[in-house]
Amino acid sequence: MSDAPGPSSSDDHALDSPPEVGGQVGEQRRDTPLVRRSVVKRVVVILITGLAIYLVLPRVTGVFASLPRLSTLNWIWFIVALAAETAHFGCDFALQRLALRTKGWFAVITAQLAGNSITNVLPAGAAAGAAVQYRMLAVSGISTDTAVGGLTAFSLLGVGGLLALPIFALPAILFGTPVRSGLAEAAYVGIGGFVLFAGFSVVVLATDRPLASFGRGLQRLRNALARHRRPMEGLDERLLRERDTVRSVLGKKMRDAVLLSAGRLGFDYLCLLAALRATGAHPRPSLVLLAFAVSGVIGLVPITPGGLGIIEATMSALLVLAGVSVGDALLATLTYRLAAYWLPLLAGGIAYLLFRRRYRPTTASA
Repeated sequence: MSDAPGPSSSDDHALDSPPEVGGQVGEQRRDTPLVRRSVVKRVVVILITGLAIYLVLPRVTGVFASLPRLSTLNWIWFIVALAAETAHFGCDFALQRLALRTKGWFAVITAQLAGNSITNVLPAGAAAGAAVQYRMLAVSGISTDTAVGGLTAFSLLGVGGLLALPIFALPAILFGTPVRSGLAEAAYVGIGGFVLFAGFSVVVLATDRPLASFGRGLQRLRNALARHRRPMEGLDERLLRERDTVRSVLGKKMRDAVLLSAGRLGFDYLCLLAALRATGAHPRPSLVLLAFAVSGVIGLVPITPGGLGIIEATMSALLVLAGVSVGDALLATLTYRLAAYWLPLLAGGIAYLLFRRRYRPTTASA
């Protein structure tokens, strides 16, 4: 008895093909708005960056026009500026080790330098820089799940310390030599910002309800704006968990974290002071502290990569208000940015190559 021929597996596949193709087309149609939105977002970021640089271009041009005058610097003070900035990054690396709860240095240093370079090269590159840093840490074997809260805690300490700097110059403003109005007003704004930041930090770290309400509100807003994506869930709980991690890290390492945070800010400030002395300028340190703090706070706003152009324009203008001549202010700003921005930018590329060389087998298998 012969068997009747039945449908082959290829026939089954042929019958199932149209729905599959249709599903792929549907996915492509759903993906198209995502791609278009991503492109539009990047174009907007680049336009904003370009506009910001254009607005401060005259001051930036003046800063970079001082390049030939680098040969007139007092090289002893220039070396002091480089040493101070190196110590600044040393404190930063030590903070990263505390956050990552590791005793190793190589992965922490190379990942931080590489991430810093990405952040300072790309417009709004903080997210890309952090992604590169976390990926490198993961490749090196460091667990980053618990590190997020720790790094967030130390970032908050850094921002808080920067906002608190004008407080240390307040006695000079109130009882010392008269301060020009622009610099004094900037100091008062910074002090007000620190008070708000400190109050916000206390509320967030001590209570659950405000942070949870913020998470739920942000989640609803995101789901309303991105209806074509998978709905976000549990953001309030995730924020509370990360807050608890931040609180536990601060509780265990508070003294070391505060000392290292103060050290990284202090050495960065000493770098600027040494850059000024290298030009022959002798302004009041309290006024320089105000210029340093205000330009640092403005640099936190990710308008341009690494504050490029914005910090040059702001710092040089504030140094003039602090009593430095225009020429010395431009040269000192260029010297400071050379030590704090351009040389670490180059070091990031070298650090990434060294990291790839050490972890090449791990990276290839990953």
